[in-house]
Amino acid sequence: MTDTKPHEKLEGERTLMRIHLGESDKWHGKPLAEAIVEMLRKEHFSGATVLRGVAGFGGSSVYHTDSILHLSRDLPIVVEVIETQERIEAILPRLDEMIEGGLITLEKVRVILYRAAKKK
Repeated sequence: MTDTKPHEKLEGERTLMRIHLGESDKWHGKPLAEAIVEMLRKEHFSGATVLRGVAGFGGSSVYHTDSILHLSRDLPIVVEVIETQERIEAILPRLDEMIEGGLITLEKVRVILYRAAKKK
């Protein structure tokens, strides 16, 4: 059973939300990035992408890297979402509950193409 529905047309002015986390961050025992993506999917957001960084540091100034000499178990993770400003603002309180330490940024973007791949 899939929990999907057709998405509204997304072209035009939208908001890009970037959520910066650590790979070891959890929400109720589950990786936080995975929990966020599941929540967005249940809310029928148009999509989300999770990016894993190779190095970075945040508010603690601890440097995390995938270098074999300094291998970290807490690499940077970024969840990117493009949606309407209203829908993003509506979930910000839930994200605030879920994220213990991290950064959320919002910026205006212009979507010129959004469509699902054609089934073969």
